[in-house]
Amino acid sequence: MKMGMRGAAASVLILAMGTTGVALSQQPAAAPAAAKETGNLNPKQKLGYAIGGDVARSLEAIKTHIDLAAMREAVQATFDGKQPLITQADAQKTDTALRTSMAIANGQQVPGQAPGSAPPKVDNRQVGLMLGSYMVGPSLAELKGDIELDALFDAVKAAFDGGQPKLSQEEGAAILQSFMATKQAEMQAKAAQLGQTNRQEGNAFLAKNKTVPGVVTTASGLQYQVIRPGSGERPLPSSKVKVNYEGKLLDGTVFDSSYQRGQPVEFGLDQVIKGWTEGVSLMPVGSKYRFWIPGELAYGENGTQGGPIGPNATLTFDVELISVQP
Repeated sequence: MKMGMRGAAASVLILAMGTTGVALSQQPAAAPAAAKETGNLNPKQKLGYAIGGDVARSLEAIKTHIDLAAMREAVQATFDGKQPLITQADAQKTDTALRTSMAIANGQQVPGQAPGSAPPKVDNRQVGLMLGSYMVGPSLAELKGDIELDALFDAVKAAFDGGQPKLSQEEGAAILQSFMATKQAEMQAKAAQLGQTNRQEGNAFLAKNKTVPGVVTTASGLQYQVIRPGSGERPLPSSKVKVNYEGKLLDGTVFDSSYQRGQPVEFGLDQVIKGWTEGVSLMPVGSKYRFWIPGELAYGENGTQGGPIGPNATLTFDVELISVQP
């Protein structure tokens, strides 16, 4: 899915909330309906109802245009890893029709529409598919194993119909807060364990690699090997350089490559990871080196957000120095 389409879908909500003249979050809260008994709900159901309440509040201003069955169908397809149930082109048309209809209904003048024009027909099923495919589904995909979808949509329907919720807004907020705290703790524990594993594997690799003929280990722990010598000038740590390069994890996975993109890259050596600053400063123009960079000289304990470089990961780079600028 392209980010642009997801952004367009999300903007429908911004428009819908804004056309009333005040965002929903700024409106006086309605008196919460009394919650039903929740003792018989399992954790997935509780989280589903809590998230469903939030979804319903976000979509309140456009609820009359949403086919909930279609939205649920689209969310389920996303959870199942299937293609969106509405094309990006059709979703964009639906987005435009909904925007226009909401604007006219709120007495706003729409460019290209004569004053007093009837609002365009909005296909509610298409709206549901659009929201499920490009907003709600993708936003919740990572939580699909933690929530019950039936509970989520029961909560949305109850809110849209003005029915009695199974969780009050306060209960839902408490459940979400507890869930997020638990997830964060789990993620931190996994990251710590992965960081320890990566450090151990990296140290073992570097200890063995330093005995390979031609491999040089610097005082910082950086290792390098000259693949092709060069005779040009060497850059300073503050120089701007042009390079071609390929970066790999220790298992051989390529995570970045200017060769694959088909063009070299220019950057300042004071703007990159420590291993690059030190290593490329050793290279004369025209040379090609292979670097093994321990985690503390690469992306450290954090790695890269969302991957592919994990915490404390040791990296391999092949770097070809093309030119140097002062």
